[in-house]
Amino acid sequence: MTESPAPSFGVIPGAQVHAVTHGREEEVIRVVEAAYRLHGEGETVNPDSYFLTFPDRPSARIIALPASVRGEVDVDGIKWISSFPANVEAGIPRASAVLILNDARTGYPFACLEGSIISAARTAASAALAAARISESRGGARPVRVGFFGTGLIARFIHRYLAASGFGFTDLGVYDVSAAHAEAFAGYLRGADGGSVTVHDRPRDLVESSDLVVFATVAGEPHVTDPAWFAHNPLVLHVSLRDLSTDVVLASCNVTDDVEHCMKAGTSLHLTEQRVGDREFVAGTLYDVLTGRIACPADRPVVFSPFGLGVLDLAVARHVYGKVAGDGALHTVPDFFSELKRYG
Repeated sequence: MTESPAPSFGVIPGAQVHAVTHGREEEVIRVVEAAYRLHGEGETVNPDSYFLTFPDRPSARIIALPASVRGEVDVDGIKWISSFPANVEAGIPRASAVLILNDARTGYPFACLEGSIISAARTAASAALAAARISESRGGARPVRVGFFGTGLIARFIHRYLAASGFGFTDLGVYDVSAAHAEAFAGYLRGADGGSVTVHDRPRDLVESSDLVVFATVAGEPHVTDPAWFAHNPLVLHVSLRDLSTDVVLASCNVTDDVEHCMKAGTSLHLTEQRVGDREFVAGTLYDVLTGRIACPADRPVVFSPFGLGVLDLAVARHVYGKVAGDGALHTVPDFFSELKRYG
């Protein structure tokens, strides 16, 4: 029997992830779109996420997202991502993460990647892809007035990916429960975008003045409750999933990344299902939009609620790994697997 070479194990730090993804947003969006298509075609395995919560720290959690992607990606793995909102006051990001990639043939893990940048990039790429394709399906011009509800790292990434997707904004609105955070994000936008930037004192003013609304908060339960705020039929990227009341959801055309995954963990869609007893209020998935199975109306608000699929993280991580390894810049850990002989 021919002896197989010892499996190798690489480590890819955040600086290398950043180097591969920053300035290549269009490339990342293509990777994410391909992953969505594989998922829609049944070429993935995406089990439920597992939430580790803490009785003594109710605002904190760590989530495990196992997944498998076939096709050209051909990798298994898991994202392990924490959300500790108290970090923000300490001056460090709320979220931190690692990704483990496993060889699809042997099951051996072959890489560990810093995952927070990958997670933010795939989230932003998903949002930008949805914004572009849903706008096209509505048959009108792309939104030129955008409002950011929540002003953290995810909001910054979404703005960058929207810009890379060809969105040009004449007006940019900002709202955050922290006035300091709102002003800081407005400063970023003024330096990165040519549009006029307004910091709003009231959430309603932000929503009503925006044709594209981005929710990127840490809200644990609905706090936007009046459908009248959305009477102008904006496109809503409901990335944080728990901001909108069931009344707002029922007044809207709802698109998600995966219907089954969104109906859990107290999301706005989950609460709506519990209220009405069915899922008829969901029009379909982003895959349905991509393949033309559904078209989103122009005469109703359209809400995109992406639960965040582990298959997207794996696809982007595999892309990053391929670039780093292909450039000969992969840091490997010698003898990471040391017990490889069955009988010693």
